[in-house]
Amino acid sequence: MPFRNTEPGRLRRPAVAAAALVTALVTAVVLSGCVKQADRSAGGSGRLDVVAGFYPFAYLAEQIGGEHVSVRNLTRPGAEPHDLELTPSQVGAVSKADLAIYEKGLQPAVDSAVAQNKPKAALDTATVVHLENHGDLGEGDAHSADPHVWLDPVDFAKIADAVSAELQRIDAAHAADYQANQAALDGRLTTLDADYRAGLARCVRKDIVTSHAAFGYLAERYGLVQVPIAGLSPDDEPSAAHLAKIQHLIKTEGVTTVFFETLASPKTARTLAADTGTKAAVLDPIEGVKDPSTQDYFSIMRDNLAALRTALGCS
Repeated sequence: MPFRNTEPGRLRRPAVAAAALVTALVTAVVLSGCVKQADRSAGGSGRLDVVAGFYPFAYLAEQIGGEHVSVRNLTRPGAEPHDLELTPSQVGAVSKADLAIYEKGLQPAVDSAVAQNKPKAALDTATVVHLENHGDLGEGDAHSADPHVWLDPVDFAKIADAVSAELQRIDAAHAADYQANQAALDGRLTTLDADYRAGLARCVRKDIVTSHAAFGYLAERYGLVQVPIAGLSPDDEPSAAHLAKIQHLIKTEGVTTVFFETLASPKTARTLAADTGTKAAVLDPIEGVKDPSTQDYFSIMRDNLAALRTALGCS
């Protein structure tokens, strides 16, 4: 008679051990995958690593992404974004980003970095909102697309929705949070639009003389007429003939204010104001914020509304 082990427990122990080993290996693989997913960006914090060309897009990413994103603004606070040059560290940040948000044509250095270094995902906001020419935006700009879409709350909301959609696609696990943050932001932008419509509905004047042609979308949305000293870039130099035309308009249309901005030289605007006996005041294109701890997109837009109402004699 063959030998038979009458202790079944001894026969099962190797099988139990093997099963436990398989379970442990599977668990390790799953956990390894989870760790890799959590470490995918932002130094292993589990947050999405987002880079933005300049302040308005960084602000959207922060507001919609909340605790799930780490946002790097490629334009430092207080710097003018049009002529941005990227450092090697910034180029590296673009290459490692889970999402890059930019507007093609506004910052050539960012365009090049995105094209050459291939972040995991990229959102060109110029594909979200149709860029317009707005006719005569200043000398040499009649056929150039105006990039300043963020100054129209309605267009800015469209970009916000696109940022939210991209974050949801990349990080579906937190889609509900992105949707909630998007809804809250859309509500604030809707209120801002309504306040602009009401605040600028009854005004004595419609012409706004600005230091450069940044307010075309805002002017079009609310029935104003932009009269820029310089073109789409604040570095553009107006000719004597162009300045003479503006001086004539100021006198004939009763313009009370020449607007300058915070990040570009106010010299030409202040000189024009002095020569025409008008006031000089700030109208901020929000291309950057000097101190993000004390200002944000909404506070500046409301300051702009107050400045416009005063200059245009609105009731």
